[in-house]
Amino acid sequence: MRLFTQTVLVTIEHLDENKHVNNVQFLTWIQEISRAHWSTIAPKEVVDNYVWVVRNHNITYHKSAFLDDKLKLVTQISKWKGPLCWRKVEIIDSKSNNILVSALTEWCMLERKSMKPKRIHEHLIELFS
Repeated sequence: MRLFTQTVLVTIEHLDENKHVNNVQFLTWIQEISRAHWSTIAPKEVVDNYVWVVRNHNITYHKSAFLDDKLKLVTQISKWKGPLCWRKVEIIDSKSNNILVSALTEWCMLERKSMKPKRIHEHLIELFS
């Protein structure tokens, strides 16, 4: 599957009382890169008519990140089935290339109007592959 990347710079707002990036901030970045990947690749009419909701997050925190660290966020879809997709995200320290966080999130696509699950069309799968 095709990779999608972004970079972020750790600022003081991202830190917790231990002076490293808060776990909730990592989750926020996981969701933000997922949404950015979707809205960048999917056609506007699809983005306007469908939304994604999380069914499950599995997050492993390997190492900490600190103020002024430059991080690379990398995501890709690993599997599709019916209305579901499984998305991998890795957050990597740009200097050391160490994986700081790895996540696998199960997302469900819903039709925006009805908020009911909608099978993912083959043409969308092809766009992300």
